[in-house]
Amino acid sequence: MKVLKEERSVELVVKKSRFISIARVCNGPSDVKRIVDETRRQFPDATHVVHAAVMGSQFSFSDDHEPKNTAGRPALEVLKGSGITNIIVLIVRYFGGTLLGTGGLVKAYGDSTKLVLDGIQTEELVEKTAFSLTIGYDLYESTKRLLAAAKADNVKEDFGTEITISGSIPATAGPLLASQISDLSNGKRAVVLEKREL
Repeated sequence: MKVLKEERSVELVVKKSRFISIARVCNGPSDVKRIVDETRRQFPDATHVVHAAVMGSQFSFSDDHEPKNTAGRPALEVLKGSGITNIIVLIVRYFGGTLLGTGGLVKAYGDSTKLVLDGIQTEELVEKTAFSLTIGYDLYESTKRLLAAAKADNVKEDFGTEITISGSIPATAGPLLASQISDLSNGKRAVVLEKREL
């Protein structure tokens, strides 16, 4: 499975109706409502704001008052076939005055989804492990180098009498990092690893 490295929007015009499709990262059902609400606020005069989302084994879609299964469902089918997860595609429609019919709507929403995904930057989904560790100031620079080598991200640092560092690393890097920190501190410091679902 792949995940997005970028967010993107494109526009398609079909018989004077404008279809603005937007691809964004979406990590769970709670994100869906928030992102749809944000998009409605961004396009308050739109006729419809349709969405389709894939989050692992969970799916969400809405036709937003288009005829049943003519908007969200075709967008979802394209998404499911893309091999991308943790993604939501929103399609904002401005009605152009000409009815497209059910077949025309299915094609327009499916094509809008294909268009926004065409060439979008993705990367392989990597299982992540959350980590935290506490070190003295004398080990800070060496620890930062180890974390960079382990491809740590979402790193947070708390400087007190000692330094607490937390973040996430690829799950496969956890055991090596734990061993390196133990060696660096002569066995006095340990890394706490905690598997998490992304």
